[in-house]
Amino acid sequence: MPGRRVAFAAACAVGFACAAGEGSEWAGTITDSAGIQIIENPAMGSWDENTRWQLTEEFRIGSAEGDINYQFGQITGVTVGGSGDIYVLDQQAAEIRVFAASGEYLRTIGTSGGGPGEIGALGGAALIDAPADTLGVVDMRNMRVQHFVESGSPAGNYRIDMADGIPIKWQDSQSGLAVVQVRPMQFTPDQPVADSMDTIVARRTDGTTVDTLMKVPAGKTFSMSGGSPEFHFFSPEPMWALAVGGGVWYGVNNTYEIGLYDDAGTLVRMVKKPFEPMVVAEEDKTIMVDMIINAIGQQGQAPPQMIEQFRSAISFEDMYPAYQQFFGGPAGSLWVQHLQVPSELTEAERQDFNPMNSPGSRSWDVFDSEGRFLGVIQMPNKFRPLRFTDDRIYGVWRDELDVQYVMALRVGVTGDQPVTVDVGGP
Repeated sequence: MPGRRVAFAAACAVGFACAAGEGSEWAGTITDSAGIQIIENPAMGSWDENTRWQLTEEFRIGSAEGDINYQFGQITGVTVGGSGDIYVLDQQAAEIRVFAASGEYLRTIGTSGGGPGEIGALGGAALIDAPADTLGVVDMRNMRVQHFVESGSPAGNYRIDMADGIPIKWQDSQSGLAVVQVRPMQFTPDQPVADSMDTIVARRTDGTTVDTLMKVPAGKTFSMSGGSPEFHFFSPEPMWALAVGGGVWYGVNNTYEIGLYDDAGTLVRMVKKPFEPMVVAEEDKTIMVDMIINAIGQQGQAPPQMIEQFRSAISFEDMYPAYQQFFGGPAGSLWVQHLQVPSELTEAERQDFNPMNSPGSRSWDVFDSEGRFLGVIQMPNKFRPLRFTDDRIYGVWRDELDVQYVMALRVGVTGDQPVTVDVGGP
């Protein structure tokens, strides 16, 4: 099995969960304001040497050569079925590859195209769960959500109507519903915009809306002006993520205040942490623009005139936001990603940094299930998380040749020494 490595952690998930919040005395405060818990966190977390969480690589699937079933082009989704099988969406190949929990390739679901059971390549695809171990592929090339049963047979689809707005973000819920953030967009100057607010809705597998979870202000990082795209980096953006156990985490990233809303849309907790705004320096703007233009040029798909037009469409906010993104994590925790300041990167790191993908850093703030700040944890270099589960983080890791692999990290407590076992491949 090419490129497959497993680490067996000594700690169980229960022991990890019980460690949340233990360690040094937490120095923050919790108050009640009209039934809302306000958690004021200190700048320093409560982890000590015995309770600090660690990330251990549990497995890696992929290969730069050999069996093509282990070679990935552009991984945009990873999920795990009830049987433990791992489903990987390769957007470039327009297919889902299924691997056993042991890492062995099992089968491929879907193929490139626009017919039943087919997926549009390079069209912006994401993988979501659906009820009873079926899969949903958000296929923007074909403007639809395509469903498959576990065996790989197509299980219907529904159209994505851009007149209702552009889907900005998708996430599957534990109840089998797809949750999507929809942004109204003006494609032509004479087209009226019905609403300036984004809507976060829950949808069934037939596309019908079950519930509107909340309406949030639309971010300005990406917009359309006269039919042309514009990018305003570090603009305040509404951020949300489904919380483990129910509810939605929500915040606007120009302040470090993240609220937990219950399933009825009521704010029940507000997590705060000190944040000192920092100016976006001219050097950082220049570095980011050059990185973006170089990345577009390397793809070889845009003429010089288009590249220069793209350059003129880029602008920046004056101040950096408080964070890049967040996820609901293991044991009800909250994981908040720091921003990466481009000028702080080494020359080698700049070669790997893609601002259009995610201008986030390897550093993440971790809060326990009560919203108390535990400390900062470092993700592996060249790793981008895609999915958090009860005790694992699944994502994409790239090697020195930019070859992509599926990587799973087990979340454990310092002192739990895993044993790494090679089970085949280079």
